[in-house]
Amino acid sequence: MRWTSPAANNYAKLYRLDEVIRFFNGSSPMAENHSKTARHIREFRGNTHPCDSQIVRVEAASHHENREEEPVLARRLTLRTALLGLASFLCLAISAAELRAQENPPNAAAENDRHEKVIIEFNGPIGPMLQQYVFRKLDEARRLGADVLVIQIDSPGGYVEESFNIANRLHEIDWARTVAFIPRQALSGAAFVALGCDEILMAPDAALGDAGPIFLDPDFKFRHAPEKIRSNLAERVRTLAESTGRPPALAEAMVDMDLTVYRVKNRKTGREAFMTDHEIDSSDDPAQWEKLKPVFESRKDHFLEVNGTRAVELGLADATVSTREELAERLGFEGKFIVLRFSYVDRMVYILNYPVVTGLLFVVGLVGLYIEFSSPGIGVGGLLAALCFGIFFWSHYLGGTVHWLELVLFVAGVAFVVVEIFIIPGFGVAGLSGVLLILVSLVMACQTTFIPRTPREWATFSVTLQTLFVSGIVFLVIVYFLNARLRMIPLLNRIMLPPPGPDGRIASERVAQGQGHADSDRTAAAGPTSGNLSIGERGVALSLLRPAGKADFAGRRIDVVTDGDFINKNEKVEIVEIIGNRIVVIPVE
Repeated sequence: MRWTSPAANNYAKLYRLDEVIRFFNGSSPMAENHSKTARHIREFRGNTHPCDSQIVRVEAASHHENREEEPVLARRLTLRTALLGLASFLCLAISAAELRAQENPPNAAAENDRHEKVIIEFNGPIGPMLQQYVFRKLDEARRLGADVLVIQIDSPGGYVEESFNIANRLHEIDWARTVAFIPRQALSGAAFVALGCDEILMAPDAALGDAGPIFLDPDFKFRHAPEKIRSNLAERVRTLAESTGRPPALAEAMVDMDLTVYRVKNRKTGREAFMTDHEIDSSDDPAQWEKLKPVFESRKDHFLEVNGTRAVELGLADATVSTREELAERLGFEGKFIVLRFSYVDRMVYILNYPVVTGLLFVVGLVGLYIEFSSPGIGVGGLLAALCFGIFFWSHYLGGTVHWLELVLFVAGVAFVVVEIFIIPGFGVAGLSGVLLILVSLVMACQTTFIPRTPREWATFSVTLQTLFVSGIVFLVIVYFLNARLRMIPLLNRIMLPPPGPDGRIASERVAQGQGHADSDRTAAAGPTSGNLSIGERGVALSLLRPAGKADFAGRRIDVVTDGDFINKNEKVEIVEIIGNRIVVIPVE
């Protein structure tokens, strides 16, 4: 086509610009874009060019045609927003994999010859989050090139499995000399962590031991663990102590309150050791061992607990030091330690793992999804939901409760819900499966096990269910408020369009075209779109239904959706289901 007038040439430039915008947005031009284009052209040429009427006619025809495509375009934009959310979670999963891959960087110590002395502060009760914190700091110390790694322990203990996980991780370190420095206390599970280090240095009045296992019974009272659990724990702690050259009998006495340990002497060699009656009787020559005296701290009905001075006498600790200066002198180090402590990220992880904060993320994320599906194409709700759930999974990954499975289940659940809404609506199988997958992933992301077995796991599971239940109730209340009051709130009322009137147009369209006043149109727009329709009524598709679009029923333009099939324009349709404003149609001959 050849443009022959200055006004027409400017229109061509604007038209080509609109084509570029369409290409990058992936959508057809809407009526308001044509209106703006025509207005700019009229301002440019002063409304004097004779082809203005032709442009207006082209604009009107395009307006009529594109209004029929608006439902489909809106749903496309919402689908793209949902896919953007899925892409965000995939990026999160890839980042998580990269972080996991960095846990054991190859030859990290060999690549860094700085030979730093690093202190990792180990404070508070031991749980999954403290375990992950220690693992992150160990990786950081290795990247720094540490050849001496000091774990400064001040902990009352905590969960058994996490304590042994940390102890075993420290015991397996071959790139640095590990030292447990106890300025105040290392009780219960923290004693296991200390036993996993190459050396133990304690303040003279610091405490070590008292690692008897306890559990929460059905009456919510703490009791000592049964013999079956104590036997397994005693074997594990004996093995750990023996591997680091410490008396296994004394380590076992930390977890067995009925065990008595004796200082014994070998009559042939004169070597002294600490042994129990069972160890003496099971030796090759029990008669060669002479009992000197029992260890006072291992008497009946007492878990072994010793201070720093006594720990050195018994061979559980290597020396007593009270300050970091004395620690540096003991290690033969004259410089300054690099201290790794809780950072703002670590504190943020702790805060985000609180049930109240987790519930808040659930509520805001669900509200964002509701806003996105209620107002397709805006994208703010979808991005808000992606942000909230992304923060949730990120914080729980660093907290040690999220792995690949939880991410995969959540992304699959969101994908199923998107498929249910945009591709195969009507049956609900995909949507129900998606919701269940999302719930399962959220429950698994809040705890270390999916099926609870121990009282502790049941307590965690109960807290998780309570958090989800309360979040769901709060979400429903907010949805009710949004439906009832959103249009009355300034600015927020622009993200939700009023329902169309009997002619299929919203009030703003009719007022803009001079076909009525706002007050009367607002009253007409408030009426339900399906109030006068019934199941079995037939009409004609005004646009391509794939699966959503518009249909005409006795002169009324109504938004409809198919049960999954595509219906061509001008085909006859029949209403088979009406749920609120959702009208499902099928093709008829």
